[in-house]
Amino acid sequence: MIRINENYLKLQASYLFSDIAKRVQAFQAGNPETEVIKLGIGDVTMPLPDACIAAFHSAVDEMADQKTFRGYGPEQGFDFLREKIAENDFKSRGADINADEIFVSDGAKCDTGNFQEIFATDAVVAIPDPVYPVYLDTNVMAGRTGEHNDGRFQGMVYLDSTRENNFIPELPSVPVDLIYLCFPNNPTGASVTKEELARWVDYAKKENALILFDAAYESFIRDESLPKSIYEIEGAREVAIEFRSFSKTAGFTGTRCAYTVVPKNCRAFDASGNPVMLHELWSRRHTTKFNGVSYPVQRAAEAVYSEQGSAEIKGLSDYYLINAALILEKMSAAGFECSGGKNSPYIWIWGNMDSWKFFDLLMQKAGVVVTPGAGFGKCGEGYIRISAFNSFENVQKAMERIAQALK
Repeated sequence: MIRINENYLKLQASYLFSDIAKRVQAFQAGNPETEVIKLGIGDVTMPLPDACIAAFHSAVDEMADQKTFRGYGPEQGFDFLREKIAENDFKSRGADINADEIFVSDGAKCDTGNFQEIFATDAVVAIPDPVYPVYLDTNVMAGRTGEHNDGRFQGMVYLDSTRENNFIPELPSVPVDLIYLCFPNNPTGASVTKEELARWVDYAKKENALILFDAAYESFIRDESLPKSIYEIEGAREVAIEFRSFSKTAGFTGTRCAYTVVPKNCRAFDASGNPVMLHELWSRRHTTKFNGVSYPVQRAAEAVYSEQGSAEIKGLSDYYLINAALILEKMSAAGFECSGGKNSPYIWIWGNMDSWKFFDLLMQKAGVVVTPGAGFGKCGEGYIRISAFNSFENVQKAMERIAQALK
């Protein structure tokens, strides 16, 4: 008799964004005349930068010529991309990261979900609340939690992120082994200072813990005093893994390219307390279960670091930040308490009502799709998240509709 992994049965009915998609589909079916504006899921709408498109086309042409055709590439990524990443994203900011410590993949969602596989099933995990659902759900699947009760899983350590602490959670009050952090934060839009991030690095070193740091939205940081990488913090190489993505940086949500940084001196421990270097373990897992990102996509990603590409991707994030500023301005003017919208493409809005009710109100009355905060955790109840990923014209229209619906 083939048996299932019963940890999957603990999961809530569906993934948050799948649930939203079903509700939107039902609304559109019943209201075909309504133009729905989607400011919910964080999917970009602007086309790829010209520099990336040119590199993409050139690489496809190479694949059409027997002299330049390429078959399997290195699972960890081609050196031409890894070297550009190391130099431009880390060394240029004083972070000591080398090309061979970078693993190219097809998405930060995959990597943040998969990295937990190399840790013991009895590891104590801490996650912020609210939080990106993948961090939680993959640990539920792995069997690190008990049952779901009153909005939370038993055995998981939740780090409350509230307006009282400016959505920067306090250090755990109990010992933990694995800590998920995301800044600029999804969903709250909060940013972390170097001093605040250093507290987490110091904690991880003291407690022999590990930080999984999701920096998928670093390209939206405009305040140069804020860290873009956890490796800007002294000592972070030993206690932190960092995840990055080209999805929001360069519009690669449909093209798929990201990377994970695993420093060679980053450690965990075996059952006897002996240090084990995670670089070797992740390399083994990555090369066993992943076959690499396609050559044309990696050439397109490399173009991000050209002079033209750098200017174009900044233009993309600037565009979405203009949208974010408009959403923040209009929702604040309407009397709502808001977080984010600066150094972040997300605006976190206190609705003072059930978050799914707020979601339904805006969809039914304004034809605007947002994300209910309750889908990100217990501390998200009462909030909605509005994404800046759409055209400026649609964001303007959405804000006008919302204002009218809330009168």
